[in-house]
Amino acid sequence: MGWLITKYLVTAAIVVAASELAKRSDKLGALIVALPLVSILAMVWLYVEQQPTEKIANHAWYTFWYVIPTLPMFLLFPWLLHKLSFWPALAVGACITVICFWLFAVVVKVFGIELIP
Repeated sequence: MGWLITKYLVTAAIVVAASELAKRSDKLGALIVALPLVSILAMVWLYVEQQPTEKIANHAWYTFWYVIPTLPMFLLFPWLLHKLSFWPALAVGACITVICFWLFAVVVKVFGIELIP
């Protein structure tokens, strides 16, 4: 139980630090958030918990493919934010991400990459 609490605290501290940094500097905050910190932490936790290397490798592999369809939201969100208020822009951005993910999964399946179980 102590290990789980440690994982929560370290992970939460990184997210809070990134959001606090973003308040002070848009560019630096965005850079920190764009780094794959959560993925790196997940791989570290998997390694420390002695998970098989195949599981860690699969995590990195699928993370790469799951990131690609999320990118359009980051391009559209600033435009949507100027047209809509925050929550509707975020909701539309999330819907766009789901649609992009589904389309992307259909396309990469042709190449043998199964993203949707």
